Amino acid sequence: MTPPERRDFIYRHLHEHRTIFINTLVKLMNVSHMTVRRDIRILEEEGKAISITGGVQLNDALRQELPWNEKALIHHRHKRAIGKYAASLVEDGQVVYLDAGTTTFEMAQILAERFNLTIITNDFSIIQYLMNKPQLNLFHTGGQVDKRNYSCVGKSAAMVLRTLNVDIAFISTSSWDLEHGISTPHEEKVLVKQALLEIARRKILISDSSKYGKYGMFRICPLSYLSDIVCDGQLPISIQQQLQELDMKLHVVNI
Repeated sequence: MTPPERRDFIYRHLHEHRTIFINTLVKLMNVSHMTVRRDIRILEEEGKAISITGGVQLNDALRQELPWNEKALIHHRHKRAIGKYAASLVEDGQVVYLDAGTTTFEMAQILAERFNLTIITNDFSIIQYLMNKPQLNLFHTGGQVDKRNYSCVGKSAAMVLRTLNVDIAFISTSSWDLEHGISTPHEEKVLVKQALLEIARRKILISDSSKYGKYGMFRICPLSYLSDIVCDGQLPISIQQQLQELDMKLHVVNI
């Protein structure tokens, strides 16, 4: 591996495991302890990781998201279960928004077999998957292309959304918690998600528990702005109890 490839490898594993020991990285990448420590130091300087005794952990202040194809591999079983449950909340005849993301892509695969739905998305992977389903009405937002996430973002995409009426919107995120709400490290995503909060009758956050406790620089909204949250059962019980006190519904999917 080249140095950038090694650091991407470490960062990807941190998203999956949150903490990794240096000895583990030495074995996985077949490099020296010195090389691993040097890579960790650079990740620290970039604000992506924090050194701990004998290892490294993910910085809860999220600086950058993983590319779409890498995110799709992480916690896939949880995402599939969450996506299946979330799809069951969709009623026939509804106008449905699927936010760009790997969990919403799991939803799309199930909704692909439904009838009498209109699906709106800013995600190219979702629209491509649904393209050969003639029974569905499809609409893509267009806008500035986010190549890492195979989606459209920014002012243009948000302007299109504000011309529409959406019955139920499924919102994705890389970071959320009670203190910071939904947030993102990328400013251009804020306008799209905030537009959804304005136009959708029902607003549902779908996210696996590994994303809880992280936060990005740009705040989208408090969790109280949502109608529902769909998450897996690995979310700590204490957090589940606090979420249930908010004016919205928490759906816990047991894997």
